[in-house]
Amino acid sequence: MRDYDVISARVESSGDRTARMESILDAAWESLHAAGVSWMGFYVAEGGDTLVLGPCRDRPACSPIGLAGVCGQALTRRRVLIVDDVETLGDAYIACDPRDRSEIVVPLVDESGDVWGVLDLDAHVPSAFDESDAVGLVRLMRAAGFRPSEEVVRL
Repeated sequence: MRDYDVISARVESSGDRTARMESILDAAWESLHAAGVSWMGFYVAEGGDTLVLGPCRDRPACSPIGLAGVCGQALTRRRVLIVDDVETLGDAYIACDPRDRSEIVVPLVDESGDVWGVLDLDAHVPSAFDESDAVGLVRLMRAAGFRPSEEVVRL
């Protein structure tokens, strides 16, 4: 079980963007990893069609990446995307870890309404994420002072 309320209570809502991203990862990683999350991190928009890896746990991932993958789709569609089985996506999936089978991505919006990045979580099992994770992650982002997109789409 993933208890996003407990995690949310532990994040910092002040400081610069990077410090708040680190606070989220520090508060969430141990609990979410124990609940089946294999990787968690942020990608930040850089230029028109590139995302660059920001703070992450547990290991580095692909960077930079284009907008064709799930992170890029979440960013451009401004929707939380849940993927039950990444193998069904073909070229629309960027495989940083070939063991990953499911993913959830939450886009983050700045004060002017521009999407500046995404929170990305992966798991080694299919169907690891559902709408309750989307709701919990949106609450977690809000607790850190971020503005997440809230509409959820399953791919």
